[in-house]
Amino acid sequence: MDDGIELRVRHVLAAAGRGSGLGHAPPHPDGPARRRPAPISGQAIAAVVISLAVLAGAASLLRRGTLLRTGRQAVNVESAVALGERRSLVIVEVEGRRLLLGLTPVQVTLVTELERPSFASALDSSIGKGAPS
Repeated sequence: MDDGIELRVRHVLAAAGRGSGLGHAPPHPDGPARRRPAPISGQAIAAVVISLAVLAGAASLLRRGTLLRTGRQAVNVESAVALGERRSLVIVEVEGRRLLLGLTPVQVTLVTELERPSFASALDSSIGKGAPS
């Protein structure tokens, strides 16, 4: 072949990543050449540690329920009494109303709506219970 053509063929093959070995690392006698990984900077390590700390904190708040809770709960269970196997009566407060609910495994029944006791009647009943007879 002509030296000019051979030079062009080598150039094209080298650009394609084959041929004369131009652009390649010399083969290692024990196997393919291996690159050493670049060292990890302190900034990268700090970023990973901070990210993991933020994720752990968010997971902890979600587990406790404090991240999603916005102020007062919509339903407050004031009292619950078991009546037997998987049956109970529950007093709940919902939107300022006190409800007596009957619970079974398949149904929730409104038994009655309860009056809010006034402070005076609650005080009288507590004093009456504590007074000696």
